[in-house]
Amino acid sequence: MDFQHSERAQKVMAQVQRFVDERIVPNEQTYLDQLVGTDDWRQWKIPPIMEELKAEAKELGLWNLFLPDEKYGAGLDNRDYAPVAEITGRSFIAPEVFNCNAPDTGNAEVLVKYGSEEQKQQWLEPLLAGEIRSGFAMTEPAVASSDATNMQATCEVIGDEVVLNGQKWWTSGAGDPRTAFYIFMGVTDPNAGRHERHSLVLVPVDAPGVKTLRMLPVFGHIDEPHGHAEVLFDDVRLPANSIIAGPGRGFEIAQGRLGPGRIHHCMRAIGAAERALQRLCERAVHRVAFGKPLSNLGGNRDIIANSRMAIDQARLLTMKAAWALDTMGTFGALVDISAIKVIAPNVLQSVTDAAIQIHGGEGMSDPELSRLMGMARALRIADGPDEVHRGMVARLELKKYV
Repeated sequence: MDFQHSERAQKVMAQVQRFVDERIVPNEQTYLDQLVGTDDWRQWKIPPIMEELKAEAKELGLWNLFLPDEKYGAGLDNRDYAPVAEITGRSFIAPEVFNCNAPDTGNAEVLVKYGSEEQKQQWLEPLLAGEIRSGFAMTEPAVASSDATNMQATCEVIGDEVVLNGQKWWTSGAGDPRTAFYIFMGVTDPNAGRHERHSLVLVPVDAPGVKTLRMLPVFGHIDEPHGHAEVLFDDVRLPANSIIAGPGRGFEIAQGRLGPGRIHHCMRAIGAAERALQRLCERAVHRVAFGKPLSNLGGNRDIIANSRMAIDQARLLTMKAAWALDTMGTFGALVDISAIKVIAPNVLQSVTDAAIQIHGGEGMSDPELSRLMGMARALRIADGPDEVHRGMVARLELKKYV
């Protein structure tokens, strides 16, 4: 098991760290100030500072760092990209600055591996250029989408067309004015095997029959300017060549898409936890009560120590998952990927909760800590809830004994 980073990765890490510290973090408030500030997603605009920072990052070559294929990205494998993702996790706008933001990263990975040349030209190239954004329409309001085989949405092949019907929600990025397409998952053949009945379809957001119903709030926040939408697909008719890799391969492709994405999410969560711990320690050192710094009161030192150890444990397990993915592929890394998907968000939630607690009343109204807590709690459900991933770990563990 080798966690050594390549020379290329070490160079990228240093460049990204410097850019985050010197250009991104100091401009977070500017980004927030430039938001439109409305819940009406139809009025949302992209803050100019975002496009300015993206242009700078692109000029420096800090662009599409998540793709291991040098034709499209930086040539970093999962072990090398993981610490880069952690650095970007320290700022809520950093992933987009480097064109490494979800769900675009997963959608790009799908198109690189499974897309036709026509699909790559139409959708992948502008996505990797940062000219457009995308969404992933999988989760449904009417069924437990943690079990993808429950899916009710359909994509029926009729002649030379594919016809989409269904209602999706938590389609992230659907409110972004730059979003140009969704990857839609639906049932093509209900009589096929459980894992052969689905297909993935590329859907232009302006296709007739596609309708955004609303943006879903996350603990009261609408997440301008990207949003998480409920989207209706009503008799959407597209050319059959809009299906990715042909009918019946949706489940296979989706599972492959989620493997690297979960590592990216978890490493960003670890970076966010580091920022929460920084806030916790700064408050503990500088705030005085009963004549002492908070760091010398109660069990605060235990809390700080436990937070430090938990973050480091989560990082090591995530690096193990990245190594397993690089050396054994998605199915060889199933246990580790599921394990980190449980652990990393829970560590972020725990450390952020401690940071809020030590800030007292101020912690409940602190925008950054509120954002980190919302991110942590959402990640415990997104890309599979804790219970599903624990179930996967337990099933594969018990398999050794039967």
